[in-house]
Amino acid sequence: MASDERAAVLKKKHGIILEDRKTLTLTGIKDVSGFDEQKVILLTELGELTIKGSVLRINDFSNETGELSLEGNIDSLIYTEDKKSEGGFFSRLLK
Repeated sequence: MASDERAAVLKKKHGIILEDRKTLTLTGIKDVSGFDEQKVILLTELGELTIKGSVLRINDFSNETGELSLEGNIDSLIYTEDKKSEGGFFSRLLK
């Protein structure tokens, strides 16, 4: 199996379930970058996800399954694109 195929198989699906803007369940989480009561920053399969609100707390996170649940007053979910470079300067120049 090629490296690209293996990476695709290992990639976890990313999903979000938001209930009453109070309870959030996520899948496809790679890591928790940072958190406090007003902001949680997550690395997902689709880039960085910032959750803003108040009284936020992480109830459960499994690094093995990529599942995370949190509670609080959820105001926003903001995705930031993955900033991985697709090659060097010349490969971008020649596209």
